[in-house]
Amino acid sequence: MQNKLLTTALLVILVLLFLTTLFAPGSKEYPKLNPMPWENTTIEVHIDDRNVPGHYSPGYRTQIEAALDYWSSGGNGKLDYTPEFVIVDDGNADIVIMWVENLEEDAGVQDGVAGFARPYEIDGKYEHVEIVLEVGNYQGYAWRQYGDTTMRELAIHEIGHALGLGHSNDRDDIMYPSYEQKEEADPLLLEATRPFLIAGIVLASLLVLYYSTGWMHSRGKREKLEKEVFGGKDE
Repeated sequence: MQNKLLTTALLVILVLLFLTTLFAPGSKEYPKLNPMPWENTTIEVHIDDRNVPGHYSPGYRTQIEAALDYWSSGGNGKLDYTPEFVIVDDGNADIVIMWVENLEEDAGVQDGVAGFARPYEIDGKYEHVEIVLEVGNYQGYAWRQYGDTTMRELAIHEIGHALGLGHSNDRDDIMYPSYEQKEEADPLLLEATRPFLIAGIVLASLLVLYYSTGWMHSRGKREKLEKEVFGGKDE
């Protein structure tokens, strides 16, 4: 009897601890590095796709543009303002986005960091933010290139910091401080093999057309022959 009461009491305590953690005050608060970091909501962005590392994929620029559209369209709903981005060819833009091969090797950051945003602040306002993204990482001794989806999510996260947001404690939020590398095709490999894929599709289409035409021709001849041989029997 005593053991049963003790077990019940422990279960009640565990449930109370779980509920206390779940509904603790401030657990859903969203951290902001700076609620209004920019003097103006029109923000100039320079995408440095010229000084790039060897594994840079030309499709990454498109992912940056998609990330900017994400935030200018409302983002995750945590901004107190709506940014309007203007892409410029100026290294002195408000936000400059650049790439390196690997942040651990090229910038000395800890393993697992795939990008960072470095703001320069004066009197509570951002004057300039540098966003540095890596193009891939090592898994063991094997190099793993970031696909377009991974790059887009990394860009969204770091641009979120450049807009004044901190890290979220919600795993489903884009500002959660970790990323999951997507299972995607290597964009550089895809780009290199694209001509062969197109040639293969064209060749396959021609072969299908050739054999289909031959089959139709043979069918026509067979039907004609059958009419000549067996036609009289049906009359």
